[in-house]
Formats: sequence, structure tokens, C-alpha cells
Amino acid sequence: MDKISVIVPCFNEEEVLPLFYKEVVHTLEKIQNIDYEILFINDGSQDHSEDILKLLAHKNKHCFYYSFSRNFGKEAAMYAGLENASGDYVVIMDADLQHPPYLLESMYQALKYEDYDCCAGKRIDRIGENKLRNFYKVIQYLTKMDMDDGAGDFRMMTRQMVDAILELKEYNRYMKGMFSFVGFNTKWLEFHNVERQGGKTKWSFKSLFSYAFKGIFSFSSTPITIAGVIGGILIGISLITSLYSSFVHPISYLTSLVLFLSGIQLIFVSILGQYCSSCYFEAKQRPIYIIKNTNKKLRS
Repeated sequence: MDKISVIVPCFNEEEVLPLFYKEVVHTLEKIQNIDYEILFINDGSQDHSEDILKLLAHKNKHCFYYSFSRNFGKEAAMYAGLENASGDYVVIMDADLQHPPYLLESMYQALKYEDYDCCAGKRIDRIGENKLRNFYKVIQYLTKMDMDDGAGDFRMMTRQMVDAILELKEYNRYMKGMFSFVGFNTKWLEFHNVERQGGKTKWSFKSLFSYAFKGIFSFSSTPITIAGVIGGILIGISLITSLYSSFVHPISYLTSLVLFLSGIQLIFVSILGQYCSSCYFEAKQRPIYIIKNTNKKLRS
């Protein structure tokens, strides 16, 4: 009998957890000849999420929770779920029900009876969501990996693919890039975006912007190449300007040019700093997450 593990990162999701549990369990119990487990990863929630998870775990022996000692981020929560999942097939999905549970059976059928290692949901619209998400097109272009805007974390994977992802031990994690990096055959199931069933999104403009750049710096060295090209162009412009200014003497123009070049330099220093800081955190080899409470024995 196959076993499906459902990984659910949670951060202040007290309003939607009971509804999510009801919908997902109803869907899983309709799939014939499978066992299942639901792993709720409580990522340092400040509301009553942990209390609700304890009640769900007491109510259903298939439910387990892992509470972090603080907020480590969704990437760490997904990694913790993958590390502790014991299923033959592993699903990652959000608790807000924007990832439709009804697709779980189709995903399972695709992996079980078709030649696929992964079956992922792909949003075909972004109703009511931040337009900054279109920045994923830039990430895909720079990294040369399949990271479309609609291709999110909602996917079911075989044990072989999960084990491959777990081999990637870096501290600075960008799961969308890792899914693409390990390869394997993926089937896409399109679905329409829906509003959250409760609570508020945890993704602000600032966090989305930071997350987008994290993807670029994690899987591409293109920014450094671009910095070098622009630097060469600016040197050429400065030489032409110097020759021109020796005849015309546009003092205000030269002042603006100096300020512009100084700004460009600071941007390039920042780019290099991002790569250096990533190496710095990797070299420390700190744990990706720390579990404070759980009702299940941790996998070694």
C-alpha cells in the first residue's frame, strides 16, 4: 500500500487550519488503497496555530506537528517536512487552501500510473495578488531554469526526487530553483487562483522582492557578469566625456556624472556583497531549522 505524506508549512494560520484539515482529509480518504500522513510545520507562529495542531494530532493519528523554536521561513519549513516525511509520495501545499486539495488524486494517479516523477500545480491567473510576482520571468531568464510565475511549491513528488532534493544541504534555500535543479519528469496541472479562505497573506511587497533576488543570487552568476559589462561601458563613456569636457567645461554635467558613477559602483559592491554574504552563511554551517515541540519521533 502506497503512503502519501502531505507537508503543510504554517505561520499564523489559526483561521484556516480547521478548514484545511477537513478538506484535505476528505480528499485523501477518497483515494483508494493508500495510507497517508499530514505533517504540519509550525514556523514560529505567534497565534493559536500550535494549539489547533495539537488538537488535530490528538483527533487523527495520521496528523503530526513540528513547531520551530522561532520563525525560520517557509523554505526551512518545507525542508523540515521533506526530511521527516516517510511517504512513498510527498506533497507540499499551503494551509490557506489556495492549493486545491481536489488535485491530490490526479497527482497521485500521474505518478503511480504515468512516467512522471513529479506532478505540480500551475496557476493560470493571479487574481488579487501582487504584480511583483511577474519578476519570476526575470529569474527564469537569468538562471535558465524552469521557474515560471505560476509554477509554485504545490507539487507531489516520488521518494527518489525527494531524496535528491535532500542532498542539497545549503543554508540559503530557494526551493523553486531546487525543484528545477534536480530535474526529473514533471507533469503540470493547471488551476485557477482563488482567494485565501481566511487570515492574511504573509507575503508583503518587501518579502516578495527579497525572495525574488534570493532566487537570482542562489542560482545565477549573471548579475556579476552584467556588472562587468556595464562597468566597461561606463569607462568608455567617461573617456568620451573627458575629451568633451576639456573643450566645453560643463561643470554641472560632470558633477552629475560623478554622482551617477558613484551610485553604479555602490550597486555593484552590493551585488558582490550578496554573494559574499551567502558564502559566509554557508560556511557557518548553522542548522536550517530548530524544532522545539513535536508529537512524532524525528527521522535520523
